[in-house]
Amino acid sequence: MFPLLHETFEQSADRLPGKTALVCDGHRLTYTELELRANRLAHGLRSLDVRRGERVVLHLPNSVDLVTGIYGTLKAGGVFVPVNSTIKPEKLAYILGNCGARSCITTVRGAESLQPLRSGLPELRSVIVTSGGAAERQPPNGVGFDDLLSDSPDIRPASGSIDLDLACLIYTSGSTGEPKGVMSDHSNVTFAVKSITTYLENREQDILIGVLPLSFDYGLYQLLMAFSFGGTLVLERGFTYPAEVLQRIQQEQVTGFPGVPTLFSVLLGMDLSPYDLSSLRYMTNTAAALPTSHIQQIRQKFPQVRLFSMYGLTETKRCLYLPVEELDRRPGSVGIPIPGTEAWLEDENGNRLGRGATGELVVRGRHVMRGYWGDPKASAERFHPGAIPGERVCHTGDMFRTDEDGFFYFVGRRDDIIKSRGEKVSPKEVEDVLYALPGVREAAVIGVQDPVLGQAIKAFVASDDAGLTEARILRHCREHLEEFMVPRAVEVRQELPKTPSGKIKKAELH
Repeated sequence: MFPLLHETFEQSADRLPGKTALVCDGHRLTYTELELRANRLAHGLRSLDVRRGERVVLHLPNSVDLVTGIYGTLKAGGVFVPVNSTIKPEKLAYILGNCGARSCITTVRGAESLQPLRSGLPELRSVIVTSGGAAERQPPNGVGFDDLLSDSPDIRPASGSIDLDLACLIYTSGSTGEPKGVMSDHSNVTFAVKSITTYLENREQDILIGVLPLSFDYGLYQLLMAFSFGGTLVLERGFTYPAEVLQRIQQEQVTGFPGVPTLFSVLLGMDLSPYDLSSLRYMTNTAAALPTSHIQQIRQKFPQVRLFSMYGLTETKRCLYLPVEELDRRPGSVGIPIPGTEAWLEDENGNRLGRGATGELVVRGRHVMRGYWGDPKASAERFHPGAIPGERVCHTGDMFRTDEDGFFYFVGRRDDIIKSRGEKVSPKEVEDVLYALPGVREAAVIGVQDPVLGQAIKAFVASDDAGLTEARILRHCREHLEEFMVPRAVEVRQELPKTPSGKIKKAELH
């Protein structure tokens, strides 16, 4: 039996009632203060007829209200659905309709944008509006978030949920099509949290900083992890102002820093000497593999830090991690399966491959999620029957190779592999070479249709160096790549398009 997700938070609150749990927007809340808020929201949601298993969409920026919304929904027996606060109204309405949400907690602006779309959302019974300092603009038909809390008791509500009940839906867009809601039950999430905090060796004294949106599962899990082991989360609105984040790390004595490659690129381009970052114990990277050149630079700038390269996807949360003692020996690897899980490679015919081969990564474990909400066809394509009746394994759609010791190396998305001149080209391999060129801040490689080559390789580079020309980049590529892998064209830009979680949006490059 796995504990319910909110029970891990309650256990920390019982054990460490006066400890600071959350630092956010100038507020410092203890475990007791935060739990009382969540209890009140849970009772308030139940008064609005939110019942066990019903979905509550949380359309909020990183904030105390969002954290309250997550745990309040769970305590009410509901399923929380975090949605990025910058999402367009039409996409928000799609998600609300797709999951049949009964309630939506949003800002004044969010509620106003939803108003003309409410007629198409018959299952949406209540819109709960956080004030954000603008309560006087509360739109009609909205319930005040603060009013809901003040009118509700703060006693811990009884829970009728079990660990097979859904805890959350995390919507993931992918490169094409409408977003799909990944169904995660309590046991999926609490298993993943326990596995990750085990290899990170988290402890009560850890203070984590969160700069990624909680609507992104990597950002969300920093919250869930911290509260599971009794740590502290310093929650930021984003990484728009890196200097302020570095100051916060210094002020709060942060020990754990989760990042993504684009974020680390910004850090590596900064002068870090004004900041005392000696409290940092570890850094983690996922979303995309770190270029080897960045790993080397991070090691140089942060010699005291344990750097974890990792790989995961929303459908399994985390799959692989590289033990830090292997980083120097295998800097290009994202490691081995996380504790309590199994992973292997298969070819196009579903045959399991041995070590040294390249194929699609398949993942087995308690962290394999339940499928996509309301989409059995997409679920069947991603989640296949396992060896044990009733078991599901996840076919990631990502291509990996293994070395002779069984360590995994990311090659690329199966759909992203470029077929040029009859050869298969991994975009990541070309991108790693680009990142090794001084002045390259971001890099992305795609295939474009070509009547002769089938696909031609095109590179996009973000740089602030005016001297970084296409000719210089191509010369560097010819020196370090086989001839068929050298890009046919290079485009240098100030910025590359990115998702709110910091991933480069290749679909917008052409």
